[in-house]
Amino acid sequence: MLTSHERPFHRPSYGQPYHQPYAPHPPRPPEDTLLTSEIQIERKTFFLSLKENPRGRLLRITEEVGGKRNTIIIPAPGLKDFKKLLDEMVNAADEIPAKSQPVAG
Repeated sequence: MLTSHERPFHRPSYGQPYHQPYAPHPPRPPEDTLLTSEIQIERKTFFLSLKENPRGRLLRITEEVGGKRNTIIIPAPGLKDFKKLLDEMVNAADEIPAKSQPVAG
């Protein structure tokens, strides 16, 4: 009889062996651009695009810094809630005192 430390280890299989790459993303549905805007803040550039596809409208926010891009997508039904939270963050940034920065010496 084998004890637990004598049993050979078998990795469980969940459909794909762990060494296979993930399946590619399905192609995005075609999008119509309704409005675009760009803003530069310090060394970052933000691109905002209001788009529409067969599933509805969305806001695509892309950040570019150092040649790299990151994107978030907000479905249009959530834009009012997103704006509300953003307004709260802007107010907090104005009202909450900044922590003192150490002085280089």
